[in-house]
Amino acid sequence: MIDLSNESSEEVDTQALIRLARFALDKLRIHPQADLSILLVDVDTMTAYHKQFMNLDGPTDVMSFPMDELREPADGEAPPRGLLGDIVICPAFTSAQAPGNGRTNQEEIEYLLIHGLLHLLGHDHAEPDEKAVMFGLNDRIIADWRAEQGSD
Repeated sequence: MIDLSNESSEEVDTQALIRLARFALDKLRIHPQADLSILLVDVDTMTAYHKQFMNLDGPTDVMSFPMDELREPADGEAPPRGLLGDIVICPAFTSAQAPGNGRTNQEEIEYLLIHGLLHLLGHDHAEPDEKAVMFGLNDRIIADWRAEQGSD
């Protein structure tokens, strides 16, 4: 189940985010009954979360809070089910960085949704090889999503 709550004052296509999350979970072979929570928050809330959970000042674009530490299944393994966790995104923050990334705010939020989801599945980008894998997968999922949306 995918639960999305927009507690920010920003206008976001939440239905598109839910569809993208389902698309990515299917692509990553995560069980359709795995639980995912997506929360869109304002700058003050994100700033508080960033300080509370990362001990860093100021807001950030996305934070992920894994629960059951699910991982993508290897070939032949059954899709995992359980609680994926929470992804928190700050649309007001993303709107400032979207143009620099060549994306609209909605596209930036979609990109960060996948980024957060990959963190929930254990991906990281602290090391160059990890970063290459994670960002490559992020880019492929978004490209496949865009291609599918264009075929409607």
